[in-house]
Amino acid sequence: MHEFTAEVEALAQEILAYSLDRLKNDPPLDGPRTAEDLLSEVGQTITARGLGGHHALEVFTSVLAKACISTDHPRNLAFIPSAPSEYANLFDLVVAASALYGGSWQEGAGAVFAENQALRWLSNLAGLPESAGGVFVQGGTIGNLSALVVARAEARKKHPEATRWVIACSEEAHSSIVTAANVMDVDVLKVPVAANGKLMGDAVAHAIDTLHTTSTKRVFVVVATSGTTNLGIIDDLKGISTAARERDIWFHVDGAYGLAALCAPSVRAKFDGVENADSFIVDPHKWLFAPFDACALIYREPEIAREVHSQHASYLDTLKDGAWSPSDYAIQLTRRTRGLPFWFSLAAHGTDAYTDAMEHTIAVARAAADLVRVHPNLDLICEPELSIVAFTRQGWDAKDYQNWSDELLADQVGFIPPSSHHGQAILRFAIVNPWTKISDIELILSRL
Repeated sequence: MHEFTAEVEALAQEILAYSLDRLKNDPPLDGPRTAEDLLSEVGQTITARGLGGHHALEVFTSVLAKACISTDHPRNLAFIPSAPSEYANLFDLVVAASALYGGSWQEGAGAVFAENQALRWLSNLAGLPESAGGVFVQGGTIGNLSALVVARAEARKKHPEATRWVIACSEEAHSSIVTAANVMDVDVLKVPVAANGKLMGDAVAHAIDTLHTTSTKRVFVVVATSGTTNLGIIDDLKGISTAARERDIWFHVDGAYGLAALCAPSVRAKFDGVENADSFIVDPHKWLFAPFDACALIYREPEIAREVHSQHASYLDTLKDGAWSPSDYAIQLTRRTRGLPFWFSLAAHGTDAYTDAMEHTIAVARAAADLVRVHPNLDLICEPELSIVAFTRQGWDAKDYQNWSDELLADQVGFIPPSSHHGQAILRFAIVNPWTKISDIELILSRL
């Protein structure tokens, strides 16, 4: 099963050819099919004697892959899609083929060194001290959860009298914050946002002080969002960090989508205050041109996180040698070197290329907002702060939006599922792909 036979070598060439063809040509949009439909076409693929490599690959490339929507299609503007660079995609093949383990320095020193340089670039962009550091985890949910666990551990040292722990965040915070609270069995204090959709420092301060004076519950972390998923709004990072610091509370920034734009000079000032974070996350697989899955989790004082997350067992004692082991900084032990494709692309292209690509997507978003603003049937919800353009179609209800979205995908024009804002159905473009052109936006808007 492990011998590299002529048959395996031939299969390797087929897989490489498929991968290179997909990179060289525009990715198909494709779309989902029902499980019943797929079963009727491919049948049972797991059998006692096996399909053989060639047949299994044919099943995947000709049927199963086509039942998946390509996240890197330039007109896939749904949720927060992904647009990995060619270098990142190619190096992901290297990572998979190299059987690398990224949990410890002892086993993956070279890979961890490279990942740490990519983390250092992000940390420097945010203005954290040289002592800052962290780890690449699966995604924003695990990144947020890992940081919040560290924040609670710190709060327990300071306030052993607390009867119940609380996360303070915006009412527009990402759903992963509530998920983390459920896992940790803590409460969530959702603070109302201002009219512009931002969580403001004075509102945070008032909400925390009110809670602390009226109950024995205690806020152990304040979470600010740096680019909300729905509208791309950046909270008042400076004011919120001040409110947290004055109350000696951990300040965490969820920048899974938006903090990528730290490398864009045109919007860098919008993130002032992030330099005061005790921890933050940003997902390179969202807007930094890396493949799934890679979330960068960075701590101001990583030693605090190591004390919380380091796992202890007799067979792990050999790893406790003072070296930087990524598994010590998040809720994980076994991990793939998921930050390496991002590192390779960043190292190969250079940071200037990342700045240029980021500024391009922001410019396309602004141009898209201009097109929406002058469209006779559309209303822009708010000026885009980053690269999300949200709008409504006059006279439509939720069913109309869904029907339009379904038709758009069926016609292979684009993937733009509806969302909602304040209970109203909306449409939104999440523009994170440097290959998305204004002509793509014009094509989609012509259907409205």
